Amino acid sequence: MNGVHDIGGMDGFGPIHREADEPVFHELWESRVFGMFLSGAGLPPTRFDSDRHRLEQLAPIQYFSSDYYERWLAALETGLLQTGTLSQDEIEARVQQFASDPDLPIPRREDPEKAQGFADALRMGKPATRKIRQKPHFAVGDKILTRNLNPRGHTRLPRYARGKRGIVVAHHGAHVFPDTNAHGLGENPQHLYTVRITMYELWGSSAERNESVLIDLWESYLERDRATAKAATRRTASAARKTVAKTLPSAGKVRTHATVLKGSLVARHLPVTLASTGAGNTKKGGATQGRGSARSGRKPMRRNRPTAQ
Repeated sequence: MNGVHDIGGMDGFGPIHREADEPVFHELWESRVFGMFLSGAGLPPTRFDSDRHRLEQLAPIQYFSSDYYERWLAALETGLLQTGTLSQDEIEARVQQFASDPDLPIPRREDPEKAQGFADALRMGKPATRKIRQKPHFAVGDKILTRNLNPRGHTRLPRYARGKRGIVVAHHGAHVFPDTNAHGLGENPQHLYTVRITMYELWGSSAERNESVLIDLWESYLERDRATAKAATRRTASAARKTVAKTLPSAGKVRTHATVLKGSLVARHLPVTLASTGAGNTKKGGATQGRGSARSGRKPMRRNRPTAQ
């Protein structure tokens, strides 16, 4: 969905400070929020895409004024309210109780089996790969155009990468489709690709020409870049014509060569005429089968010349 969370490619948010030797958790409460998030905090079984969508629903002021784990905690509260597990009054009452008595013991439930299950899940992960019968629509090397989507719900296609040209550089098989999975509409697995988009395509002439961004995108986010393919075909055809034109002789040379060749062939194959003035000659002087020709088999007639008186 379009919201304040989708800030990729945007500026004006100040510098990014990198903390050397940054700890996993800065404070104890952050580790507790992390544990609550993994355990579900009493929520019905949810999908990770649903949790991401809850983060997207935070109000802009709350989103920007909260740090990382504060947003996680807010998303948990949103889930508890949406599922009816707790009411807003119950949450506020509990907050006030601990605010008035900071030393109040925190409720704790020991469940070694469940804790071990979480530990195993962290080590092994939870793959989102699936097997589907549909063949991939794209292959490595294909030129694509990302669709210009503006969905009301969750999506993994960021705004800065919409309507951009790129090229497929990897195919990862089929994965759960987050756009439907986040809303309980089914996993609907699709083929997943890594697409390379140049920085120039994303940011224009101010970007570095030789740099690019690699982004994983699902198949329904993509369509073939037919305009670029047609242009490439035209360029290839034009280059081929130029190459052929360079390798062939010019038209004038071809005509001259043909004329010389034709003359040599005619001289080689036409019969020799013995009589130049006989009756067997045509008006154009060509040899015939008539009297006085070499082909007639007769001797040419000789006219008597007048003698001198």
